[in-house]
Amino acid sequence: MNGLPLDIVPLMLALTAGFLFALGSQIQNLGFSDVDSRTGATISITASALFFWVMAPFFMVWDYWLNSAILIFVLIGLFRPALSASMAVAGMRYLGPTLASTLSSTSPLFGAAMGVLWLNESFTLPTAIGTVGIVGAVILLSRKNKSGGIATDWPTWALLLPIGAACLRSLGHVLSKIGMEDIPDPYFAGMVGFTVSAILLNGIRRFRKTALPPIPWHTKGPRWFALAGMCFGTAIIALNAALLRGDVVMVVPIVAASPIFTMVLGAVLFKKEVLNRRVVIAVLIVVPSVIVIALG
Repeated sequence: MNGLPLDIVPLMLALTAGFLFALGSQIQNLGFSDVDSRTGATISITASALFFWVMAPFFMVWDYWLNSAILIFVLIGLFRPALSASMAVAGMRYLGPTLASTLSSTSPLFGAAMGVLWLNESFTLPTAIGTVGIVGAVILLSRKNKSGGIATDWPTWALLLPIGAACLRSLGHVLSKIGMEDIPDPYFAGMVGFTVSAILLNGIRRFRKTALPPIPWHTKGPRWFALAGMCFGTAIIALNAALLRGDVVMVVPIVAASPIFTMVLGAVLFKKEVLNRRVVIAVLIVVPSVIVIALG
């Protein structure tokens, strides 16, 4: 990777993150038959946190704990992935992996706005064109198709779940880039965030008034979510590394290419996707829009 131009490195890291997010989405989708969305999100995030801590002897720089910038990563952990993942998992349960992942591609819209307003990044014409394409795909997907294809019995409000998750993720991306100005460590940034989220979700589960059913560890569902959590943890490291090297307005749209990976994995490897022409068209709008933003 030392021989690659600097601009190519964040591009490759962002694409890697997008693929791993898509793989994790498809893997955790296998666990819905045995686990509810809240429990699944808790298992996934806890597995991610444990994954980070297992790597601590090899990657942890302990002096970073004394840096005040750690508070930024703690703040991120309060909503990402704790809240954003819970919203994303719930959206996936209602809408399916491809539809939910494609709606999550509104991240470039939020990422561009935050990058320009908070980080003084440039909002170029290609970025604007790509963002318009992504918003157009979201509008297309927001219209239910009664003629068949994918299931249309999901409630309209469920569309807000992946979009809200995308907004929170973008906020986390911007804050991560700010925090890594003082602590330039993609692993450490992800470790703190996932640890805080895991403690938060497990605490909520432990002390909530209405008891949740016990986790059915004897079934395959929890294991799928745990495996997905390791995918997401690795994806966050790649994403943070991309943010460390590149701008938010470039990295976030590239990561939003994950729907095309989700679609291909679902159709070819997992054979779980049910697609129609409208979803395919929307994904094919999103992907060129992401490419336009990247080239800009």
